[in-house]
Amino acid sequence: MINCAEPGRQLERLRAIMHRLRAPGGCPWDAEQSHASLVSNLIEEAYETVDAIRREDWVHLEEELGDLLLQVVFHAELAEEEERYNLDDIAKGICDKLVRRHPHVYGSGEARGTSEVLNRWEEIKREEKGAGSEPYLHGVGKGLPALLRAAKLQKKAGKVGFDWPEVAGVLAKIEEELAEVKAELPSAGEDAAPALESEVGDLLFAVVNLARKLGMDPEVALEGTNVKFEKRFAAMEQDLRERGSSLEGASLDEMEEGWVRAKGGEAPG
Repeated sequence: MINCAEPGRQLERLRAIMHRLRAPGGCPWDAEQSHASLVSNLIEEAYETVDAIRREDWVHLEEELGDLLLQVVFHAELAEEEERYNLDDIAKGICDKLVRRHPHVYGSGEARGTSEVLNRWEEIKREEKGAGSEPYLHGVGKGLPALLRAAKLQKKAGKVGFDWPEVAGVLAKIEEELAEVKAELPSAGEDAAPALESEVGDLLFAVVNLARKLGMDPEVALEGTNVKFEKRFAAMEQDLRERGSSLEGASLDEMEEGWVRAKGGEAPG
């Protein structure tokens, strides 16, 4: 076992632990895992890391980064067992990519600002992948949740000028999409038209575009509202209890009144 007190060797120690857990006589659970079975763990750890950052919980962030690092080491161990590549190969790959895509730092190129750096990064990326072989938006945000992918698709399309010049254009688009949703809403007793889901998707896509045009991350904006809703709902629930009622026993009107009281008791903002 690697000396746990020796500085600078903890990554090596982590690799040794992972290898031991997967080896005969190790941990049965770890030995049963595959790349596919670990997907949900990888996503969960990534989101927990994001949550710690959003809450600015820097102490907890250290732990979450460790959990996320474990996922990378675990996948590297699986790949090494299959004789495909190992953690060193993975590290070499990203090191080479960073050097290659920063010619203004490691070469003779120049970059006069963040925008120029990002543009050059995209140019090099397309050259590496063969710019003429695939459509411009091919693979953008692949595997991301739909909200995040929508923002990435819009941002990349905007880099070649396919974008609303003003926010007013996006607002008009939202109104247009909302009208189309209303037109597809079923009347009483009717089933929803098959096109309704598509129209709701178009509306969501337009709202994501608005957030992007205003310089906001739509994922962060929505999560802020999620947190706000959760807190207000809890305050409404407490309000009902104090009045001798409950969520299950309250009418919608009583819930609405409790919601208004909960909202009124919040700090402005």
